[in-house]
Amino acid sequence: MNELDIPLAQQINHLEHPPDAIHRIQPHGFLLVLETTQFEILQVSANTTIHLGLAPEELLGRSLCDLLDAVQFQAFRDHLPQRPEQRTRVSLSFVNQSPPFQGSIYQTADSWVLELEPTGAKPSSRAVDIPFQISEAMTQMKQATDLDDLFQSVVAQIQSLTEFERVMIYQFDQQGAGEVVAEQCLSEPITYRGLHFPAFDIPAASRELYRMGELRFIPDMTASWVPLVPAIHSPTQEPLDLQRSTLREVDPCCVTYHQNIGATALLIAPLCQDQTLWGLITCHHPTAKYLAPQQRTFCELIAQIAATEIENKLHLAELVQQTRLHTLSSDVIEAIATADNFIDALLTPELRLLHLVNAQGAAVCLGDEMTLLGQTPSLAQIQALRTWAAVHIPDELFQTRSLAQVYPAAADFTATGSGLLFLRIAKAQGYEIYWFRPEIVQTVNWGGNPNESIQLDAQGQPQLSPRNSFARWQETVRHTAETWHGFEIHNALDLRNALVGLVFRKAEELAQLNLELQQSNRELGAFAYAAAHDLKEPLRGIYNYANIVLEDYSNLLDTEGQDYLADIQAFTQRMETLINALLRISQLRQTKLERQTTDLNELLQNAVEVIRASRPDRPFELRLPRSLPTLNCDPTLVQEVFRNLISNALKYNLQADPWVEVGYRMPSERHSPIFYIQDNGIGMRTEHLTLVFKLFKRLHPQEQYGGGAGVGLAIVNQIIERHGGRIWVESIPEQGSTFHFMLSST
Repeated sequence: MNELDIPLAQQINHLEHPPDAIHRIQPHGFLLVLETTQFEILQVSANTTIHLGLAPEELLGRSLCDLLDAVQFQAFRDHLPQRPEQRTRVSLSFVNQSPPFQGSIYQTADSWVLELEPTGAKPSSRAVDIPFQISEAMTQMKQATDLDDLFQSVVAQIQSLTEFERVMIYQFDQQGAGEVVAEQCLSEPITYRGLHFPAFDIPAASRELYRMGELRFIPDMTASWVPLVPAIHSPTQEPLDLQRSTLREVDPCCVTYHQNIGATALLIAPLCQDQTLWGLITCHHPTAKYLAPQQRTFCELIAQIAATEIENKLHLAELVQQTRLHTLSSDVIEAIATADNFIDALLTPELRLLHLVNAQGAAVCLGDEMTLLGQTPSLAQIQALRTWAAVHIPDELFQTRSLAQVYPAAADFTATGSGLLFLRIAKAQGYEIYWFRPEIVQTVNWGGNPNESIQLDAQGQPQLSPRNSFARWQETVRHTAETWHGFEIHNALDLRNALVGLVFRKAEELAQLNLELQQSNRELGAFAYAAAHDLKEPLRGIYNYANIVLEDYSNLLDTEGQDYLADIQAFTQRMETLINALLRISQLRQTKLERQTTDLNELLQNAVEVIRASRPDRPFELRLPRSLPTLNCDPTLVQEVFRNLISNALKYNLQADPWVEVGYRMPSERHSPIFYIQDNGIGMRTEHLTLVFKLFKRLHPQEQYGGGAGVGLAIVNQIIERHGGRIWVESIPEQGSTFHFMLSST
């Protein structure tokens, strides 16, 4: 069911008068307003002469105990309501009055309100064995095979009991609009079954009174309403508020509405479930029709039994679905909890995640990675939806059957995403699941055109005006999917709880692994440093002995022998270079960063001076588009970064006029600057771009481009990682390379 989207109707809050405008009652009963302690009669309805044979003036100022015998008055006092919202049924026989009266009493802030009517007035036209009929009604309701069978049984039993022309069951949706789901008519050719009615036909104030269990009986819409005497309630000096009175008058708009629908007498019994108003049993009669209090009490009983049976059947239907989905949910959670890779367990098989909430599509977002399952909007559309959700959905769970109403851009993908169930698992990590349902185009049959109920007054303000026609009026409802049920939402929350627990457990395991890895790295670094340091001494011995042999015994060796000794010296020198590199890497991993605010222009100038001094015969141009910023870093290590990257750029450069450009760009105010060092050297092939940062990795033979150990860029990478940053390279063969790097300032 859907309420028609009528902008003017959204401005109408009440169909009846505001509660403080209800000051009269219906004439089939009478009303006494009593002081709370001595039960003095403060106000009476003007029709007491008809019902009691006593004029209002004869009752005002007297105590109720004057009208009842002592036993009955004491019983009355013993059964007064104990709570303000409570109403107590009463049966009273006034002195010298027969037959007795039935009614109820309720409490206001400063008085008791007693409303009564004769028990035997205007009896039904035929004798009915009501207890037997109630028993039959209970049996038939319990034997009903489904909801439709149950509905039809209820309206048939109520019609038999009341003899009303038309009896209907009216079901509310979440917005307060309603649908006639069952109907029994004696002779009327017009049927309202299957028709929908907008929420303002039964406004929120009236629905709240029904939710409190109030049965509404109006035997004659055309009757003259009875005022109170006196009109002013003395404790407040204002008219008495009668909105809770079961005898209260009927609003003129409501009278016209029911006359237009062909009803003069009206009986409405609420159907409540768990303190929620599920629907109404509504009885219409074309002429005035009175029901004795006993008959109305039995109607209430049938309504209460019917509400229980409806709730049982709805719960039974949901239980089948819940059991299936609960089993599936347990399987998913167990698979996730026991899997080595919970992401694979979540996504495979894909239909399992969809069936978990009866969705047709899903987008699983894990940070920047997104996986689409089933029928979904496009990747770009979901990315835009994620951006919107980050701002407009603060909660862990959000659901709607009409996403386009809250997110207008969704109108472009209603075929796959009219309904949305959103689950935020971990906000900081960007872990989210979006389940989608497609649009279900519906034709809704309304009881008349609801727009005709909205008229503009002389000031141009919208106001309600009863419709003249309740003939079937059709509306096509778009951009709406099937409603998400409570048990489906519960499954989503269970999944979230399982995933959050798993993320925390994985985080704890990762933290422990990090601690163990840090300890292992420290031990490995210490071992590497000690091993490298200890290897240098025997290595120097090998070199020195080879040198002695060459100097003192070369005359005893032939040329081939001398070449072997020279190779030994060269190998020991290269090995010492590698050992020194290994020592440097170990030192970098163990040395504490000495961060301070540093002018990078000064570091760059120092690095360039060292490079120029080391190669006086090979000039180069340094390009600096703008001054570099200051940064919180270790100046000694960052200067080494500049020195190694610029030296590397010049080393692999065959141009006659080599140049190196150093600059930076700011991706945003919240991010650290991205530095770059660009050259016009020999460049690299794409497959080599990730290899250059590996320790002891050279892309060229040892004898080319001045040799080297292949450690310079590995040291640069280590320094940048120690600063919480990263480095990468872009290159075009024969045109040059550009090294980019970021340094975290914390």
